[in-house]
Amino acid sequence: MPRLSPFSSRFAVAALLVLAGSARCVCLADSTNAATAPSRVKAIGCIGLTVAELDRSVDFYAQVLSFQKVSEWEVAGDSYERLSGIFGVRSRTARLTLGAECLEMTEYLAPRGRPAPADGRSNDRWFQHVAIVVADMDRAYEKLRQARAEHASTGPQRLPDWNPNAAGIRAFYFRDPDRHVLEVLQFPSGKGDPRWHQRRDKPDQLFLGIDHTAIVVADTEASLSFYRDALSLRVAGNSENWGTEQEHLNNVFGARLRITTLRAPTGPGIELLEYLAPRDGRAMPGDERANDLIHWQTTLLMTDLERTAEWVRRGRVPLVSAGLVSLPDGRLGFTRALLARDPDGHVMVFASAEPNVSKR
Repeated sequence: MPRLSPFSSRFAVAALLVLAGSARCVCLADSTNAATAPSRVKAIGCIGLTVAELDRSVDFYAQVLSFQKVSEWEVAGDSYERLSGIFGVRSRTARLTLGAECLEMTEYLAPRGRPAPADGRSNDRWFQHVAIVVADMDRAYEKLRQARAEHASTGPQRLPDWNPNAAGIRAFYFRDPDRHVLEVLQFPSGKGDPRWHQRRDKPDQLFLGIDHTAIVVADTEASLSFYRDALSLRVAGNSENWGTEQEHLNNVFGARLRITTLRAPTGPGIELLEYLAPRDGRAMPGDERANDLIHWQTTLLMTDLERTAEWVRRGRVPLVSAGLVSLPDGRLGFTRALLARDPDGHVMVFASAEPNVSKR
């Protein structure tokens, strides 16, 4: 019998915890009114992920995917314990940029978290990835093959012409050194943000930027109640995808997805992936923590952080942090923030936009 990951024995309990929390969150979000609603999202900021070895990860993203490392910092102390929800924390983080978007990779020096389940699939609800736009899919795939990146898809897929919202898009899933799934994406003419087709300043650039981060959700309507109705993100597109191309992209037999893209005024999008079939994706483990290697987090820069924190305190979303936390300096790009979960347990960093704060 195969040896199970540390998460596996907890899945049944985790599913009950997350489903209970999700139902509570959806109910409260539906009842939100002008007096209790959070403030609007001004921008979607950096996408964060937890890694086992920071230097190894930085090398992969820089050398293979053309990200640029712009800063690195190490933190410890009470403020960061309260923010992350982890006692005794010491961590190293690097910020990397590609185009106008950024990733933040964090290695937890103490305490070390748990590895990702070896049998994780693209329809499990802890699944999250970033979609990196490329100028030429064939060249990008060849570079990934030369770097011996692990396949998550069987190969690049071209979405079929019968699907007007996705027709002609080429995509491929692969894994980074920690087995986080990433996507490379090429838009045909007329699809995607116009900037992906305007590269006069860097005509030879292959990897262009991050179009969105995608998260698997159990119920699109529940997620829209959270992201669209409560947080005022704009629905920018939707599609229902199925067929052999989608199955081989996600590497899930019988995959049929409802896909909804949400956007703020600036920053990458958030793409909701609801698997209409198969419905056997597992819930986010109820004891997932920021130092576990399945952990991702998305920064939402709010117009009024105090109002958002009050919305959280009244029970609209499950907290990760110990409330709204003030930080000793601006190395994270903000000086106050809190971490909380969406209806499926994905972590959002609610922070205030502070353009004059240094990012060292």
